[in-house]
Amino acid sequence: MSNAERISTPGKADDAEITLGILNAVHQNERITQRSVAQELGIALGLANAYLKRCAKKGLIKVSQAPANRYAYYLTPQGFAEKSRLTAEYLSDSFRFFRSARSQCTEALHVASQRGWTRIALYGTGELAEVASLCEASGARIVAIVDPDYRPASFAQFPVVGSIAEAGEIDALLLTTLADPQTAYDRLIETYPAQRILVPSLLRISEAAS
Repeated sequence: MSNAERISTPGKADDAEITLGILNAVHQNERITQRSVAQELGIALGLANAYLKRCAKKGLIKVSQAPANRYAYYLTPQGFAEKSRLTAEYLSDSFRFFRSARSQCTEALHVASQRGWTRIALYGTGELAEVASLCEASGARIVAIVDPDYRPASFAQFPVVGSIAEAGEIDALLLTTLADPQTAYDRLIETYPAQRILVPSLLRISEAAS
């Protein structure tokens, strides 16, 4: 099957990924256009239009008229729930997850090193934290894992503490929770500088909406 055919007739996996991309784009920017969505997701303009209409029909997004013949798109509560479900589903593909996670966590540690941040704490135990624990970058090292809901004192050979304060002297956080990462990020930035939170893109965090 050619690439053009694949784009025009998405399979089940592509369908879920495109829908997630649509919901994430709307969450980040209510003033998106069909063209900007198509460019961001790498799909045909007609397909972007079809998916936006489908999401609206399913009650995942709400569309309202904006000035200059444009439209504003909003995620509904049902849309937020579906975005969380699809994110978890997307991350469940173990091979794709490990490959993306290792690449992105390594890159995050390199960014920390370039900024002079040497002591990094992971935020959240689980599969992503386990992958992150295997990553290395010259000048930056993981010193602890923060997880308020994890009871054992260690995970992946790192000490686990219940709060950022208990992590001691750290320079930045690497978000590694898979349990509703958007909510975790939104809560974190209430008490910790957003610019010092490193977020793997696979978590699909919408920073502008926080």
